[in-house]
Amino acid sequence: MPENASRMELDDRIALLRRNIADLMEQATGASGAAVEEALANRLNEQQDMLNELLKQREAKG
Repeated sequence: MPENASRMELDDRIALLRRNIADLMEQATGASGAAVEEALANRLNEQQDMLNELLKQREAKG
């Protein structure tokens, strides 16, 4: 996401990532098999890292 993104764009992106994380958590509860669980865990970590970065950017905007 560009560093000059508006606060509204950041909020929209943050909301989307939160929904993605919730969806992945739901999938993880029904997942079986080490490979599937690992893939979901990796995706969750990626999404959480992205969320943390956007939250940091939003906080910097005040």
